[in-house]
Amino acid sequence: MSSIESSKKSDVTKKLEACLKERILIIDGAMGTMIQGYRLGESDYRGERFADWHTDIKGNNDLLVLTRPGVIREIHDQYCAAGADILETNTFNATRIAMADYEMEDFSAEINREAARLARAVADEWTAKDPARPRFVAGVLGPTNRTCSISPDVNDPGKRNVTYDQLVAAYTESTHALIEGGADIILIETIFDTLNAKAAAFAVDLVFEELGYSLPVMISGTITDASGRTLSGQTTEAFYHSLRHVKPVSFGLNCALGPDELRQYVEELSRISETFVSAHPNAGLPNAFGEYDLDAGEMAEHIREWAQSGFLNLVGGCCGTTPTHIRAMADAVAGIKPRALPELPVACRLSGLEPLIITAESMFVNVGERTNVTGSAKFKRLIKEGLYDEALDVAKQQVESGAQIIDINMDEGMLDAEAAMVRFLNLIAGEPDIARVPVMIDSSKWEVLEAGLKCVQGKPVVNSISMKEGEAKFIEQAKLLRRYGAAVIVMAFDEVGQADTRARKFEICQRAYRILVDRVGFPPEDIIFDPNIFAVATGIDEHNNYAVDFIEAVKDIKEHLPHAMISGGVSNVSFSFRGNEPVREAIHAVFLYHAIRSGMDMGIVNAGQLAIYEDIPAELKAKVEAVVLNLSDSATEDLLAIAEKYRGAGAQAEDPRDQEWRSWPVGKRLEHALVKGITDFIEEDTEEARAGAEKPLHVIEGPLMDGMNVVGDLFGAGKMFLPQVVKSARVMKRAVAYLQPYIEAEKSGGSSNGKIVMATVKGDVHDIGKNIVGVVLQCNNYEIVDLGVMVSCETILKTAREVGADIIGLSGLITPSLDEMVHVAKEMERQGFKLPLLIGGATTSKAHTAVKIEQNYSEPVVYVSNASRAVGVAQSLLNPELKPAFVARIDKEYEIARDQHARKQPRSKPVSLAHARANRQQLDWVGYEPPKPRELGVQTFEDVPVSVLRPYIDWTPFFLSWELAGKYPRILEDEIIGEEATKLFADANAMLDQLEQDKSVRCAGIIGLFPANGVGDSIEVYSDESRTEVIKVLHHLRQQSEKQGFPNYCLADYVAPKESGKPDWIGAFAVTGGIGEEAIAQAYKADHDDYNAILIQAVCDRLAEAFAEYLHEQVRKVHWGYAPDEALSNEELIRENYQGIRPAPGYPACPEHTEKGSIWELLGVEQAIGMKLTESYAMWPGAAVSGWYFSHPESKYFAVAQIQPDQVEDYAQRKGMTLVEAERWLGPNLN
Repeated sequence: MSSIESSKKSDVTKKLEACLKERILIIDGAMGTMIQGYRLGESDYRGERFADWHTDIKGNNDLLVLTRPGVIREIHDQYCAAGADILETNTFNATRIAMADYEMEDFSAEINREAARLARAVADEWTAKDPARPRFVAGVLGPTNRTCSISPDVNDPGKRNVTYDQLVAAYTESTHALIEGGADIILIETIFDTLNAKAAAFAVDLVFEELGYSLPVMISGTITDASGRTLSGQTTEAFYHSLRHVKPVSFGLNCALGPDELRQYVEELSRISETFVSAHPNAGLPNAFGEYDLDAGEMAEHIREWAQSGFLNLVGGCCGTTPTHIRAMADAVAGIKPRALPELPVACRLSGLEPLIITAESMFVNVGERTNVTGSAKFKRLIKEGLYDEALDVAKQQVESGAQIIDINMDEGMLDAEAAMVRFLNLIAGEPDIARVPVMIDSSKWEVLEAGLKCVQGKPVVNSISMKEGEAKFIEQAKLLRRYGAAVIVMAFDEVGQADTRARKFEICQRAYRILVDRVGFPPEDIIFDPNIFAVATGIDEHNNYAVDFIEAVKDIKEHLPHAMISGGVSNVSFSFRGNEPVREAIHAVFLYHAIRSGMDMGIVNAGQLAIYEDIPAELKAKVEAVVLNLSDSATEDLLAIAEKYRGAGAQAEDPRDQEWRSWPVGKRLEHALVKGITDFIEEDTEEARAGAEKPLHVIEGPLMDGMNVVGDLFGAGKMFLPQVVKSARVMKRAVAYLQPYIEAEKSGGSSNGKIVMATVKGDVHDIGKNIVGVVLQCNNYEIVDLGVMVSCETILKTAREVGADIIGLSGLITPSLDEMVHVAKEMERQGFKLPLLIGGATTSKAHTAVKIEQNYSEPVVYVSNASRAVGVAQSLLNPELKPAFVARIDKEYEIARDQHARKQPRSKPVSLAHARANRQQLDWVGYEPPKPRELGVQTFEDVPVSVLRPYIDWTPFFLSWELAGKYPRILEDEIIGEEATKLFADANAMLDQLEQDKSVRCAGIIGLFPANGVGDSIEVYSDESRTEVIKVLHHLRQQSEKQGFPNYCLADYVAPKESGKPDWIGAFAVTGGIGEEAIAQAYKADHDDYNAILIQAVCDRLAEAFAEYLHEQVRKVHWGYAPDEALSNEELIRENYQGIRPAPGYPACPEHTEKGSIWELLGVEQAIGMKLTESYAMWPGAAVSGWYFSHPESKYFAVAQIQPDQVEDYAQRKGMTLVEAERWLGPNLN
């Protein structure tokens, strides 16, 4: 392109910037809304050129620039007449990727080019009329209909339906065409996934490089709902950090929200943006019919206020806006000064889903090191075995332990590092708890770094590049990193080798800095030097000064290389003491103490395992200091001499003078006993406190509540875990029980924070979670009236009235309980209750509460997701000052949840029942012979010893019931919760020992194996091998969504169809691990020992599951006998590595609970072992499992998921139910 054209382009930039400094510029309004007004039909879209096109093309608005250019031209003209300074091209969907919907990819370039020409012609006409007011053309790059950060498949969060490279290719083509057509500006807009936008920006930069000049770029993101985040989860500021490297002429927000909802996010952008700010909101939120109601006058009022508040440099409209809106906005902002650009301090601005800003004033930044295959044997094993879910737990743990960035490295000889990096980063994108922090993509291979950069929507750090292969390679890589928008770690490494002395470290870093800043244009604040941390105390004299060299080099870099930062791999320094963790932790703490004081900004550390400098025992600290600072020639020997005595103690080990606390004042002793859960001295200490108090009540309201407040604060801050809190409650209850008689004697009623009636609803017997919530609330001085399980609505409401409750809490685990909760809410409304209602339990959810329960009751209805949330909710509801804002927030959240539910499309398209049945699983019933059971009929197992079942326990769910998340046995080694999990595990095993000895709990079970054949989606069970008398029909459900390459599964498919002529069999079972458990739990409660009351329930639950596992194994090996030689470990059993399945009614493969009735009738369960079914088909005792046995080698678990009305009708007929009954039992599968 000629230099004349190129200078014309730089004129555009100057002209645009001059206009922006002078006034608020006006962007045009909605194109789609205006096109709708023309009521165009299919033939208008086709025109002559596409009259015979083979797909429908109505709705392909971008195509109109070719088939109805007059319409588009007219719309542009109307917007110019209304006062628009910037016209947007009609190319929102004109990328190859979006055009594929109409199979029109090949017209993409032409559409972009023509769209730009059309807008250019109109803009030039208006500029000619008034040269003092030039009109600009913004070439629009829309978001496409694909997303690079979100999986299209709910079952595989790591899957993507578009790649970064595909997006770059599509956007490159569109950008070239827009510029050829005459665009002045490139506008990347309606960004719902920042990674798509980063690919667009990458493409635009490539085009500019090719052309030899650049145009101004505008960037505009979309906050999709009131959560204040983009669809892919980023906050406004994180989004800004991700794209700041583009150096756009403006940053803005558009679409999705009206001005009311968008205001706070535009305000935030105006505060953080170093460049101009734009906004083009919708005309309000769409109404129930998808139309926009905000008229031009109302909208202009909002926009005027934004302008007066100093938020705006450019403003326009998105969906629902028209030339009338734009005219009103132009008039509203006329004469108001545009926003002045702020002077922001230089800082490294990174992001994940949330921003991370690192300044000179920032605290030291911890980079989590455990997601690195070279540094963590555990992580390496998980990745090599493909156990990515567990590998994600490692990342989550790092973030929870305080890592502000996580370092991810997959460089291992036996791994495909590139594939592993991509998979892991894609999976992280679906885990908000991890993705909220920025990532450090760590590899020694450039192709792995680049593959990683294509997966991250935030602004990451790349670790690392260096000059070891010369300057040319270094510059090439740095330029690419700049284009990808990453910060970079530069190793102190050049063509000669790694720097080991202070002088060499500084010399290399200075040379790299000058190249990056002066020649590449790399922002100095995005440069992070790693001047090499090497091991000290190795026994080699030359190594003794390594730590000092690093610390001194840090000072040099900070002094002479402005804004650059410093990082390093901290664990290297202590490498010679590997195996002795306490000493290593002490070395890290001392090294960091001095390095940070010299200016080290960040380090790669194990965030969960840092000793605190002040906590290191004095003797150890002195010896470590001498090594790190190289204070004497004998420092290494001196440390070695004492190192062994600290091994295993942990640098932060308890002081051996354990009993010292017994000499503290009584108030402090009570607090210590509460925090540590020690009951040994509680009665004598409580008595001492009572003797010194004016009233016994004052002991509760004073030292005991003070202690519980400390417990509450520690729990809220994540520094104490649930099992510890429950132990604290036990101490509190013992103290209160001791004081009770004295309080009774005085008859002075104590004050509590509020009275809460709690119950597991009618038909449901599960109450572990409810009990835990009750304990946590009691710890916070709420009075709990616990009505237990299977409580009718009448009893709950009557009790609430009698005791003067402040709140009612309902709990439930099985799906029918959801309907019962709806019933309770309706009754509370009818009876005029004015109390808040709390909802909790395993099947409850925010969505269900919002859609089904909350709308039936006028007072607040709040879903409580776990025990730690309960206290905050109760406080907010009972405090008159906090309540209005809290209730308003919940109302808004539920409104959004209802809206999302209403808009929710099935994950895949529904199909008719006939279609689903035609796509049943095709099994080979010709060549396959179903195995005949060795022992047909029913067998009872009256009293299976605990010792037989213990080896079959799956412990992971046990820890989850105590809100400790992690896989057993690794949870016992967990950096954060391992210690608490280990204590809990020991207590559970002690209880199992006790149960083995005193046989106070009985485990009973029953199984039956019967002749059976499949008939459609049902299974007939026969009385004997003649198969003439049907004694029971089992009814199953079939998946009813469109499947690509998979069948629509139904359990009935796994039994030989009757018409095959093959005899087959089915099994049924019911087991309980808890006969007698209730009496033991009640005895503990009577002794004020909630901890053991909950523990016995949790242990019996595990025994029931273990019993189911053990019996199934016995069935496979002995009673049915189709796998006599099976020899699986418990871990393999937990992973279900055996032939056959045991689905349970109420679970995803057979979700309808009333089918349990068939098990009870076939086996005579209640008569044989005393297990009962409630009216909601919950099993009693609660520690129970029941289900079916299928033997087919291809049988597998699946989820029936959403079914359609035709299947509900069919099921009702098969079961002999009314349609209403069937809909009630199938409720969770209907919406």
